Amino acid sequence: MAQQQRAEIDIAPYIDHALLNNTATPPLVEKWCEEADRFNFAAVCVYPAYVRIAANLLHNKRPKVCTVIGFPTGTTTSATKLYEAQEAIDNGAQELDVVINLGFLKAGNTNELHREIAEICETGIPVKAILETNLLNDEEKKLAAELCMDAGVAYLKTGTGWYGGTNISDVRLLKQITRGKVGIKAAGGIRTHQEALDLIVAGATRLGTSRSIDLLGQRDNLEEN
Repeated sequence: MAQQQRAEIDIAPYIDHALLNNTATPPLVEKWCEEADRFNFAAVCVYPAYVRIAANLLHNKRPKVCTVIGFPTGTTTSATKLYEAQEAIDNGAQELDVVINLGFLKAGNTNELHREIAEICETGIPVKAILETNLLNDEEKKLAAELCMDAGVAYLKTGTGWYGGTNISDVRLLKQITRGKVGIKAAGGIRTHQEALDLIVAGATRLGTSRSIDLLGQRDNLEEN
């Protein structure tokens, strides 16, 4: 893509404005929601405990309310994940970022992995399956991606950010695997506007970041207001 075309990309509609800090407070959730609405972000991503607050704040506004399920390890029981997802939906969640069980994947328990994700997808809410690609080899990434796509996910997400940042090579690999059938969310360690642009050009259709305002270069304007 030409440099001029890259420069013309508005990254704001790609951003899931993430507040996954375990010391977050309701006033901070309110701040995140206000920023998401102001800057036209795709979504706010908060912990399940704050979904209802975010849903009330963003009612009838463009940004979606996203929450995480089985976060950050993916190793709660399938029944627990399903309950967590259903409760989040009841509280107003519109998208679910679900951490897959990597133990199932590495043990070859693919039927259980598929069933777990499929049950959550059956709730009817768009699911982003978190693959944690930094912990997988390319063969495992391909298998995980294919299982999750078959289960009905709307997006494949590179990782939680707990095990290192996202990288362009993984986004490109997921783009090859998905062939446009589902979206790709790159998350973890996205620190600059250029990095965000590079990930979008590589194939990312969403960006998960807590540094959203900095990526837009709007921090000074925000603080002035």
